[in-house]
Formats: sequence, C-alpha cells, structure tokens
Amino acid sequence: MIKSSYYVLGVMSGTSLDGVDLAYINFTFNGKWHYRFLKCETIAYSNIWLIKLKNLVELSKNNLEQVNLDYTFYLASVINEFLEKNQISDVDFISSHGHTALHQPENGITVQIGNKQELSNLTKHTVICDFRIQDVLLGGQGAPLVPIGDKLLFSEYDFCLNLGGFANMSSEIDGRRIAFDICPVNIVLNYYVASLGMDYDDAGNVAASGHINNDLLNQLNTLEFYSETYPKSLGLEWVDKYILPCINSYQLSVADILRTFIAHISIQIGRQLPSGNVLVTGGGVYNLFLIKEIKKQTLAEIIIPNPELIEFKEALIFSLLGVLKYRNEINCLASVTGAKMDHSSGITFLP
Repeated sequence: MIKSSYYVLGVMSGTSLDGVDLAYINFTFNGKWHYRFLKCETIAYSNIWLIKLKNLVELSKNNLEQVNLDYTFYLASVINEFLEKNQISDVDFISSHGHTALHQPENGITVQIGNKQELSNLTKHTVICDFRIQDVLLGGQGAPLVPIGDKLLFSEYDFCLNLGGFANMSSEIDGRRIAFDICPVNIVLNYYVASLGMDYDDAGNVAASGHINNDLLNQLNTLEFYSETYPKSLGLEWVDKYILPCINSYQLSVADILRTFIAHISIQIGRQLPSGNVLVTGGGVYNLFLIKEIKKQTLAEIIIPNPELIEFKEALIFSLLGVLKYRNEINCLASVTGAKMDHSSGITFLP
C-alpha cells in the first residue's frame, strides 16, 4: 500500500569492513522526501568474520554459497538483537544491501551475500534486498546505487562524495544524475595499516609521518581506470589485480605507502570536484590528514555533516531504495549505472 510515512530498518556492510551498519529510519513524503534517524548502531565484525569476508573472492562457488547462508543467519541474529535491544516493533520492512562478495559487471556478475529468504524467515519481517543484480542484467554497472538518494534527499549540494572502501561521487549535470567510483580509499589504507596492528590510521597520523614516493604516485595516477569515462565502478578484485601489486613492487615503509596513497586519493578526487559545495560522508571523513590533502586539490567547499549522516548515509539511502521498490518507483538510474533503462530494483522476501 502506498503511504506517506514508512519505518524502515536499513542494513549495510561496506567494503572497508567496519562492520554492519543498522539504521532505524522514518521516511515521510509530502511532495519531497524527508528522513529522521531514530536509532543507529554499527556492529563490528569478529576476527572470524573479518577473515571470511576478506577472502570471499578466492572461494569456490559451493563454498561461497555456504558463506552466503552463514552470513544470512549472522545478519538475522544481528538484526534481531538490535530490534530487541531498542524495543523496536514498528517496522514496515528491512532494507538490506548485504555484503559484496563479487563485483564483475563486465562479466555480468555481481554477488551480495546475506540476501536470502532465510533473512525474512528468521527476522519475521518483510525484507527488500539484492538491489544490484537487476541492473547488471540490464547491462549496467550495478553501482553506484546511492545517487538516487543524493538526488532525492541532498539536492542542495553540488556534489555528494562518499569516502568508504572506495571514493564515489554523484552530481546533477544538465538535468541528469551522474555518478561513479573515483578510486580506492579505506580498502587500501586499512590493508596496509593492519600490518602495524591497527584497524585504521587514526586521523591519518601515520600517513602524515610518511613521505611521498613520486614514482609510485605517478604509476598509480596513470592506471587505465582513471582515464575511462563513466559509468564505471570498482571492486576488490580490481584492487587485488592493479593496486596492491603496484604498491608492493616498491618495498616502502607503511608510512610512506599511506602518505603516497593519500596523495593519490586526493589528486583523483580533486580532479572530479572543480568548484561548488560538496557533502562528504563515510568513514574516511575521520582521516583528518586525508581531508586536509583533498582540500589542497580543489576549490570546492568541503562540508562535513553530523556524525550520524557521516556514518550511516549509505544505510539511509539503501533504506530509501527499499521504500522506492516497495512503492514500485524508480530507484536505479540508467544515467548513473549505464543500464538500458531506469528501473525499480530489488527482491522482496516475505516471512
């Protein structure tokens, strides 16, 4: 039934493996969409799950299917605990992104684990999920999907920039929403700082202590992806194939790797943000050194919002994608993904 108000639990797990983001949100529509965060939490992964999720691309089809089932059960337990702890009973549906295991749109493949019927059965709620598959089948990249939310919720900004596992941006150009992945961010920074026994480089302090290796920086900046036109998207496989071998061939200290890669990130982002105002969200916002370096590469005004929006914007927007699917309205833009047409994407499971 079409309503003007929805209570949705958004569930998101990003490539930076920070954990499972849970955001209980109220959406209202009165000619324009509005939202309220009601309760939010990130549940950190155990070491066992971190190891499993880091190695998904290496699994056989049968083993991946088993992890898919296990992860669905895990998500259900996390969701049920969150709902019970916060005494939440008014839920129209759960809108879940799952966790990306494989993303090879050029081969017609994208797999997000945790999006099985069992999630609905175990939570006893309607679940809307698997937002990427249909777009890939329609010839699209299956990513990024956040721009429809940028368009409907944050149209007052010239650009929306997310600094997560990857940096991606969206903007309105000549009446069309365009968006694409810019470059890796936390997926690379966290990988190297882990060798120092750290989950992340707090405020970018380790990177700030390093030195730029110009040969590595030039090699990174000339990777073919950066000269391709959008729509385009990145996945862990691309990082494993192009970024890590390139960096490792230089045998640098961790500090110098981080410093050089932050220079790379800031240059690539600066190329895409010539002017205007930019809403910046995602865990990379807390890397103060990275933000400082990005500001050096652009004349645009960098706007950092409240912590809830920084940390839960993707969960918020995947919740909205669920609402739009529930209403059978467009939630995936061909101008962004390169699909044959705009469409209403996602799969609905009933308990």
